[in-house]
Amino acid sequence: MTRTFIPVATATLFLAALCTGAGASARGLPGQVGVDHVAITVPNLVDGIQFFSDHFACDHIFTAGPFSDPKGDWMATNIGVHPRSVVTIAMMRCGPTQNLELFEYEAPDQKITPPKNSDIGGNHICFYVKDVAAAVAYLKTIPGVTVMGEPATIEGQPNGGITFVYFTTPWGQGMELISYADGMDYERETPKRMFDVRTMWWRR
Repeated sequence: MTRTFIPVATATLFLAALCTGAGASARGLPGQVGVDHVAITVPNLVDGIQFFSDHFACDHIFTAGPFSDPKGDWMATNIGVHPRSVVTIAMMRCGPTQNLELFEYEAPDQKITPPKNSDIGGNHICFYVKDVAAAVAYLKTIPGVTVMGEPATIEGQPNGGITFVYFTTPWGQGMELISYADGMDYERETPKRMFDVRTMWWRR
């Protein structure tokens, strides 16, 4: 049997990176480990679960609720929504590194139009793909999905090397696809690194 030995110093640095994240420090929120999940509100929880499960290989982990406080102010005090709001949640796992929480709300003051990227609080979820053109072709087969324009490639900026395209879900949520097979230009200018999904040995 052939055995590979890792020098102690190398192993120590590797374990430190796993535990703290590259470039992490003790500054900021005490005890912070990392981002646990991102969350979006969908008009229908069952449809949202099916959308991310069918088209983005996300696994539905559990559904909880509904939660409400019919007579008190708990929802307003603790979540910042209308006191008569009712919410049901679903947790999904999208690949090895990202948890996605879906909310379905019933609220007297609910707005049904998602914010634009230019609005304060605007947001989107970005999925890395190996082939943007092939992914766009697939998106165009999904009923209700709208691909916005054509894939664009960035040059002459720190994020040069990326190709991206935006699209919207059937309920209007902004989303993005991105790819950068040869990395980004900022990597030549600084030792700091973003998390890179391409380096995951368990990726599909």
